[in-house]
Amino acid sequence: MSSAHRLLMKRRFWPLFLTQMLGAFNDNLFKFSMVILVTYGIYKDPAQDFQFNALASGIFILPFFLFSSLAGQLADNYDKARITRFVKTLEIVIAVIAASGLWLHSIPVMLTALFLLGLQSTFFGPIKYSILPQHLKKDEVLAGTGLVEAGTYIAILAGTILGGIIIDQDGNGIEIAIISVLMVAVIGRVAAHYIPSAPPHKEVEKIDFNFLRSSIRLISATMHIRRLYLAIVAISFFWTIGSVLIIQFPPLVENVLTSTPAVASLFLGVFSVGIALGSVLINRLLKSEVSARFAPFSVIMMGVFVVILYFIARNWQGLPNGELYTFSTFMMLDGAWALLGTLAGVSIFGGMFVVPLYAFLTTTVAISETARTIAANNVVNSGCMVLGAVGALGLSLLGVSTTEQLLLVAALCVVAAWLGQQLHLACD
Repeated sequence: MSSAHRLLMKRRFWPLFLTQMLGAFNDNLFKFSMVILVTYGIYKDPAQDFQFNALASGIFILPFFLFSSLAGQLADNYDKARITRFVKTLEIVIAVIAASGLWLHSIPVMLTALFLLGLQSTFFGPIKYSILPQHLKKDEVLAGTGLVEAGTYIAILAGTILGGIIIDQDGNGIEIAIISVLMVAVIGRVAAHYIPSAPPHKEVEKIDFNFLRSSIRLISATMHIRRLYLAIVAISFFWTIGSVLIIQFPPLVENVLTSTPAVASLFLGVFSVGIALGSVLINRLLKSEVSARFAPFSVIMMGVFVVILYFIARNWQGLPNGELYTFSTFMMLDGAWALLGTLAGVSIFGGMFVVPLYAFLTTTVAISETARTIAANNVVNSGCMVLGAVGALGLSLLGVSTTEQLLLVAALCVVAAWLGQQLHLACD
């Protein structure tokens, strides 16, 4: 039995794994249900579709930038399991707000719920990685990190597929989405109840609630360590790339590939499964060793597949007069499988790139500082993702098409490869 399979059977791991998986599922079920409802049911203009997707992504990411420093302080100073249970209780309240937004077709209410979901994810984010070295043995941390990443993207897959299936282009199926969001929030709270205690490893320090000052202090205290600096910046480039890609998927599917929401769900699903496969594959290749030696190759290959995706999309023959391919007619097209295979290549190599970098963050510092290290990473990541979303929005306003922006993604992969190489030289 592999180390990953053994971990899934342990009380010290499976409740956390299930809790974070259900949280990611619910975030993406609501977010994609909202995007489908707005993209296909409210807005009918390609530019508005893209701009709404960029705005929604930025709103979800913004709390990570603003409040990660506070989240890291709390996680390092108090029992991580108790914080998780409190956060998951709040998720039930947020689910009620999200359900109201869907029912009323209210964009402001839906975006408010999206911000609040991002906020509760901000406070859980440092915990789901920093708790691993506290509950796992040193040679289990990479496997645990890979499983958390794989579980997250499997949950994203399930949430996006369900969101694309239950709500169609006419807005039907909202009732099922509402019930699902509420039920998953409750089940996630039950799973959190079984997470073993994870008390702090030092005396409680005074919490700095000034998020700007604490963020600056947190980053300056972390980024002076070269291997942490390189890992955090490399992860940030990865998530900038990922955010731009995910922003592009719904408008790319509707306006370039001229396909229904089910195909948009398929795209996000393939991307999520690919990340999960890459997360597991890199653990096998590294044999549980925390190393960046495969990072440069992985992200260069990711960029190569993004360029291939650009050429496929550029030469795609869409339907005229607002007609859309259904899921079944799309899958029968000659280029469909090549397109999906290319997308899988992008995501598999992306997963291989990012997972060891997260393991660096949790194994380089003392257990008493892991949550704040992850929080510093989240601040920088989210800032870069917001910049990515703003940059994509700005390029759209300047007339740069969704397809052409894929070349920007490929260029970012080259920078990420250089950072991965620097980390490999510094640490391996």
